[in-house]
Amino acid sequence: MLNKINVSARFTFILKCLLLSYLLTTGLLLLLALMLYRFGLSEKIVSVCIVAIYIIVTFFAGFLTGKREGSRKYLWGLLLGSLYFIVLLIVSLIVNHGMSASGNFFTVLILCAGSGMLGGMVS
Repeated sequence: MLNKINVSARFTFILKCLLLSYLLTTGLLLLLALMLYRFGLSEKIVSVCIVAIYIIVTFFAGFLTGKREGSRKYLWGLLLGSLYFIVLLIVSLIVNHGMSASGNFFTVLILCAGSGMLGGMVS
């Protein structure tokens, strides 16, 4: 019974971390949109900022999860970064009605998973 409660608490915490990371992503993307509107940033700068937002948010999620779990922190961070990417991929597939032929898929996967894992290791 105790083990079942522990698994449920972990699952709830992971969902809370994912929700927090997507709220943080939304806020940072809104700030980026405001800066784009106000300063007329170039497309290259906006692309770099979007990737930086992914890295910062997944690092933060991995850090929080690693702090809470205490052991195998890098695996928990990797899990959060990967889940973040999977949700991002699903939303992108729904919005775009399919997958575009882009090389960014694996790059974003590695960046999200890697920065989540790094966040877990640092915690």
